[in-house]
Amino acid sequence: MLIRFEASNYRSIAEGAELSMVAVDRNREAAREAPHLGESLLTRAAIYGPNASGKSNVVGALAWLRDAVEDSLRFWEDEIPLEPFAFSGGPAESSEFVIETTVDGVRFEYILELDANHVIYEGLFHYPEKKRRRVFEREGSELKLQRGLGALSGTRELLTEQTLALSGARRFDEPLVTNFARDILRIQVLGQTPRRGRPGTFFGRSRPRFFGRTDTTRWFDGPDIDQPSLFSLHGEGQKWPTLSKRQQALALLRLADLGIEDVVIDEQEVFSTTGETRTQRRLRLVHRSSGNDFMPLDFSVESEGTRTWFGLIGPVLTALQSGSMVIFDELDASLHPTLSAELLRVFQSPVTNPYGAQLIFTSHDTSLLNHLNRDEVWLTEKRLDGSTRLGGLAEFAGERVRKSQNLESAYLHGRFGALPQVDQTEFLRALGLIG
Repeated sequence: MLIRFEASNYRSIAEGAELSMVAVDRNREAAREAPHLGESLLTRAAIYGPNASGKSNVVGALAWLRDAVEDSLRFWEDEIPLEPFAFSGGPAESSEFVIETTVDGVRFEYILELDANHVIYEGLFHYPEKKRRRVFEREGSELKLQRGLGALSGTRELLTEQTLALSGARRFDEPLVTNFARDILRIQVLGQTPRRGRPGTFFGRSRPRFFGRTDTTRWFDGPDIDQPSLFSLHGEGQKWPTLSKRQQALALLRLADLGIEDVVIDEQEVFSTTGETRTQRRLRLVHRSSGNDFMPLDFSVESEGTRTWFGLIGPVLTALQSGSMVIFDELDASLHPTLSAELLRVFQSPVTNPYGAQLIFTSHDTSLLNHLNRDEVWLTEKRLDGSTRLGGLAEFAGERVRKSQNLESAYLHGRFGALPQVDQTEFLRALGLIG
């Protein structure tokens, strides 16, 4: 589980912005005890703030680090695809990322400092018996390994100025590294967060919102193997049924009450411009119309909200089964508040989230604040220099937020800041309505 994440000099983040998943209020469902830390960790975190205040850049920084671990060895040849803070001295300074997680109950810390041309510093540490020990540490091209980790010595041959030591070390059979790297690579990124793709690509705002369709389709179209269900049909406290992957995906699809009864994946013939015919896979959702009548509709004609919910089924079920993380930028963009709230409950409950999967999301939907605790809410503001300020609600502006406080009402009344500053004076003057 994620303990904390910090980034500096990335997009609108100039100074270090830190997101902590350490619970302030510990005795509740969404706070999972981490015995080796002496703390409880949260399964949910929400980031609120005005447009252009940097919400997406906070989760985008975490997504960037995940992609860096996966891609640096294969794709970082000429330069590092870094986007530093554009103003002040940002382009000339290095960027830094720090992530702390628990893997099999052990705390890990990964530190990375780099610029567009080379990796300056990189270190991976773990805390067996709460004592900090180095797994590897790298300054420039010099790599130091923990004694006894000779299996990682081949990492030196893979290092260049642009590649991460973690990307190379995860290819060798050393559980300390491979387990940590796997934990990072399991992070799934949904929504509209702009991310660097493969060379020559960049997908962001224009990307279709049914981004997760392929991941979800595998739950309906792959090997239908029975396994313990994450969705108890008999209620909490009773024995969970054994359901196939398809049945579990259908359970989450029907949870949205979209009137969808089934999913059909079959072959259809299509005609090419040359007059030739070929077959391709077709995805259709079967709707209940009236009585016992059912109507299969092509996925492309479904509403954006339906496509979004369908797209998140695969990633969410994968995260719930593995105890991994889902990042969702602009959760409320296409989902009804009721569905967004239902998703929060899925991650909150130990019944549906037994392994501590985490959901981190950005939103403008203040109604969701009624479903969140004070330590699960983070706020962004845009400083005068254009940089992002990130602060936890529990200690925002130096004022302790009461546990019983109505967060939505207080937020909308400006108690915590992080609201758009609306002034119509200039607009009315431009229209000639005022002098």
